[in-house]
Amino acid sequence: MAGGSEKITTGDYITHHLQNLTFGQHHDGTWGFAHSAAEAQAMGFWAFHADTLFWSVLLGIAFYFMFRSVAKKANSGVPSRFQAFIETIVEFVDNSVRETFHGTSRLIAPLALTLFVWIFFMNFMDLIPVDWLPWVAQQGGAAVFDVDPHRVYQKVVPTTDVNATLGMSITVFVLIIIYSLRFKGVGGFVGELVMNPLNPKQLGMPKIFWPLVMAFNLILELVSLLAKPVSLGLRLFGNLYAGELIFILIALVFTAGSGLVAAGLSSVFGEHIPAWFWVIATATVFATLWLNIKGRLDNKKTLLILGVEMLLVGGLAFLGGQLMHFIWAAFHLIIVTLQAFIFMMLTIVYLSMASEHH
Repeated sequence: MAGGSEKITTGDYITHHLQNLTFGQHHDGTWGFAHSAAEAQAMGFWAFHADTLFWSVLLGIAFYFMFRSVAKKANSGVPSRFQAFIETIVEFVDNSVRETFHGTSRLIAPLALTLFVWIFFMNFMDLIPVDWLPWVAQQGGAAVFDVDPHRVYQKVVPTTDVNATLGMSITVFVLIIIYSLRFKGVGGFVGELVMNPLNPKQLGMPKIFWPLVMAFNLILELVSLLAKPVSLGLRLFGNLYAGELIFILIALVFTAGSGLVAAGLSSVFGEHIPAWFWVIATATVFATLWLNIKGRLDNKKTLLILGVEMLLVGGLAFLGGQLMHFIWAAFHLIIVTLQAFIFMMLTIVYLSMASEHH
């Protein structure tokens, strides 16, 4: 992430990747981007994370136009592979809604599809190598604002920002309240809060004790009600944040520059090798493999060239980092999909519970 002359420690590297691009009010009353974690924290509650908003909106727009394009081109003939794939996702979500939501609402299926695909897109950003997009943002930001590139922050995975995940879960919580009032009415909704789990009427308690029991029930039900959005948001945030942290740790090993010729990279670039070098190095490796697949390089020459490339760009650290990144990415792809599915299913379940009388 840094230039060749800049000294960045491992702690600085990790902290930099975990810091959002924050826009807010400075202590002198002016508005602008924070250039350090302390400055971002000093901006307080009304500051917002520009990178989270940018990538969330961009991925939401991509989802909209992708599915809209398929819907407009859909026909009764033989569908394309991409159309068939999109239709499979829509059918999967529709079946999940039919099996889980027992009320009647035209909002649930579109909401479930939006949550599943949108969250998947945001989660999927975690599979992009951690240095690539931040490096592009740093070069562009440094050129535009004429600041040190290391002071330009960029987190490209919106779901690793607790503000984003809790924002979505609070929206779901508002829908839970709306559905409860719509299907049960104010009296029914309040009645569920104060008459469960201990119903003093069914238990045959004297009416003098009812207020105490109802107050006890209200406390329990409010805790249960408020726990839904909190658990919904923190579950998604925790899993993706941990996954991103592991990718960052792998990147540290990947850029260690240990092993034979690659050990000399630190004398050229400094303690931390810039991201553009690894972009070129990775592209070179993939180009070699692509030429082999196309038959322009035989296996012996391919292995020889790959060996030389590994030796030049990172030695054993490069090979080890690539393998670790691939293995964790393959496993993390399951987590990415599963967390989007869990958020969608819990939303359906909560709204189904809100629409049912107990």
